[in-house]
Amino acid sequence: MLLSLPYWLYQILRHGKYRTGFAERTGKVPARLMAADGSRSVIWVHAVSVGEVLAVSGLVEEMRRSFPQHRVVISTTTDTGQELARKRFGEENVFYFPMDFAFAIRPYLSALQPRLVVLAETEFWPNFLRLAHASGARIAVVNGRISDRSWPNYRRFRWALRRMLAQVDLFLVQTQADSARLESIGADAGRVQVTGNLKFDLSPAAPPAIAESLRQSLASEGAGPVIVCGSTVEDEEPPLLKAFENVRVQHARAVMILAPRRPERFDEVAILVQQMGIPSWRRSRWHGEALAGGVLLVDSIGELAALYALADVAFVGGSLVPRGGHNIIEPAQHGVAIVVGNHTENFRDIVGLFQSRDAVRIVGLAELPLTLMHLLANDAERHALGRRAEETMRSQTGATARTLDALKTLLADAPDRAG
Repeated sequence: MLLSLPYWLYQILRHGKYRTGFAERTGKVPARLMAADGSRSVIWVHAVSVGEVLAVSGLVEEMRRSFPQHRVVISTTTDTGQELARKRFGEENVFYFPMDFAFAIRPYLSALQPRLVVLAETEFWPNFLRLAHASGARIAVVNGRISDRSWPNYRRFRWALRRMLAQVDLFLVQTQADSARLESIGADAGRVQVTGNLKFDLSPAAPPAIAESLRQSLASEGAGPVIVCGSTVEDEEPPLLKAFENVRVQHARAVMILAPRRPERFDEVAILVQQMGIPSWRRSRWHGEALAGGVLLVDSIGELAALYALADVAFVGGSLVPRGGHNIIEPAQHGVAIVVGNHTENFRDIVGLFQSRDAVRIVGLAELPLTLMHLLANDAERHALGRRAEETMRSQTGATARTLDALKTLLADAPDRAG
């Protein structure tokens, strides 16, 4: 902690990260969490950020239906994840995950006395795992995966990971490759099951009002085609905006909906668009102005998934530069033609599946403008690409049911700690 203190101070002062919820992160259990019925056993679900919150949303709802005698509470690490979780699950059930120190963790274990702890993907915090296990809670990892980026470090420190992984009662992972990787770094093979990817089971949330407002506005002014660029990261917006300038040569009324991944970059991207001389509006300040020929900057959280439905073509970011990519399932749900860059290591299995079924276009920086213009000029090819994406997604459903069945068995084994 002392060695890394300058980094945390920089993040707090420069970007405001970790400032919100600081008391909760350091062990102060919020009163709203304790105000609810305390007679039911608790299931504690931890989802780091927006992606994990979305992934476990369907599972949380199924747990609430299947385990009515249990209260399901959700913790997050990031502010954006916290905001979305509170909207989806209710403020009284959501809190910030404590720092990985005994003094911060123990108050939560004492107050909640969880019967089951569910960790989304691969959140391995040694003190938390040790103390949760010692408290008598059963621990499960759901939607587990080990990315290509994490894999070398896990192998390097497998001597330390083996003991930590022994605290976990059940690993429910996305693919056979994830299962093999977990076992190779010390997870007991008898505790690992392949249940699939929960994100394939995502049901689109009720669209926010802005989605219908935009749909009506675009239709009334005859704007289009629409390119939605979601979860973009630093150094991606310049080539995307240049590609949009090329598109506007042939489609003067085209619209780009641009959604940066990180909220702290909203202002930076807004300045970039202005500097390039492209008409632009911020979603937070848009009041129905005509968008034809311009860019709408989405400076909000939790609305991107619904906005993909407006797209003729969707680009999913984090992939034009070496950042590992982001999930392509949200645009696939809407049957939209999907384009990604060639850096998709974090979602290698999903992208590989879609690629094998000709359901995604993978491009480099040089091919990006030509690919966008080609798809926009060929309606039949674009619609077929989107249709294959939707069909591919539907073919992979069922992970939620398999995960729930495995958790039922684990929960039946856990001691009842209510009261």
